[in-house]
Amino acid sequence: MTKPSDICYSHGFNNEHESEALKGALPIGQFNPQKCPYGLYAEQFSSTAFTAPKHENRRTWMYRIRPSISMGDYSPIDKGLLRTAPLNGQPCPPNVMRWDAQPITETPTDFIDGLTTVAANGDANTQIGIGIHLYSANKDMENRYFCNADGELLFVPEKGELTARTELGLLHVKPGEILVIPRGIKFQINPMGEPIRGYLCENYGSPFTLPERGPVGANGFANQRDFCYPTACFEDSEQSSCLVTKFCGELYQAELDHSPLDVVAWVGNSAPYKYDLSRFNVINSVSFDHPDPSIFTVLTSPSDTPGTANMDFVIFPPRWMVAENTFRPPWYHRNVMSEFMGLVHGVYDAKEKGFEPGGMSLHNCMTPHGPEAEVFEKASNTPLSPQKYDNTLAFMFESRYVIAPTEFSLHSTTKQKDYLDCWANLNKHFDGKA
Repeated sequence: MTKPSDICYSHGFNNEHESEALKGALPIGQFNPQKCPYGLYAEQFSSTAFTAPKHENRRTWMYRIRPSISMGDYSPIDKGLLRTAPLNGQPCPPNVMRWDAQPITETPTDFIDGLTTVAANGDANTQIGIGIHLYSANKDMENRYFCNADGELLFVPEKGELTARTELGLLHVKPGEILVIPRGIKFQINPMGEPIRGYLCENYGSPFTLPERGPVGANGFANQRDFCYPTACFEDSEQSSCLVTKFCGELYQAELDHSPLDVVAWVGNSAPYKYDLSRFNVINSVSFDHPDPSIFTVLTSPSDTPGTANMDFVIFPPRWMVAENTFRPPWYHRNVMSEFMGLVHGVYDAKEKGFEPGGMSLHNCMTPHGPEAEVFEKASNTPLSPQKYDNTLAFMFESRYVIAPTEFSLHSTTKQKDYLDCWANLNKHFDGKA
């Protein structure tokens, strides 16, 4: 087993990285020589259109032992509880909804078989919207590999450390970090000792990028230097293996007589990456009032409407609260954006009970929500000294499109039937006097 300390990274969000596992494997001065070093095949991987603007263009040149076409035909396989938008005919009630954490099965289960879709919006075939899944696994993928042609994958681990073995190299990821794998990259997800569980956002839309800082200026939020990219690490194996591909919402498998992770060198900016959320530079109020949660955006997938995201990935990390004469938890609100929340560890400041690590909540477009009754009373009357919100990490997938729960999640035994009760004791304080 590869130790985390043995894995090397290069740094810088959306940089053009280059890496070679064998000296001289990477062609110099051109991408596609008549004959590549070491008898390798050149293969371009593009996760945006060829003609996308330069600042948006994502592509990587790979130098591999066999080209990706060296495989058998695909045949369909059972997709279990994996679903893809549009969820045709699936009702989407405007209720607030919350779920307990899904238990990790004791049956030997790898990453593919442990995928469960809980919600989705948009349409994968038109490259709009997102799918939201839970992942869990207690065994390696062994001779199975996965490729998702429908969307980019954002992992938010909640339990257990994992190794991502990808075409472009290895990444070690643990709770408190995130992992992003571009649409179309082949990979394995393997637990490191203990079972793993977490959240997975499948981004059908434009690839994630860093949000604009606006008046904040040149620094702050997530800094480019803190994003870690893999270095080349290839498998030269001729053992039979299986590539499972998600395509148009279905799962297909193809037999291979080799490992598909056979890239000896690569250069480009479309590659998997990870990010330690503790490095997010929180910007917050130092005077009064509660800024919009958009100031906690780590990554964004823009839509065709400026400022209105296909999906924002927002975190609520440890931070100081110092605002004066201010109700400090999130205010009560209704929002054109739809909000799916999860909790990695600790307690979320707007919910003291019932929202556990591994759990999730859904507050859709224009559905009212906010702090539970006990949180409101406490925050309205507590002395406003500087306070450190510590030992907490919650996050939100926020989308301009309504997020529809799947049939599985609507009828799951983990769905909390009494979620509304946390607002039941909101008392009337109005007295009619100035």
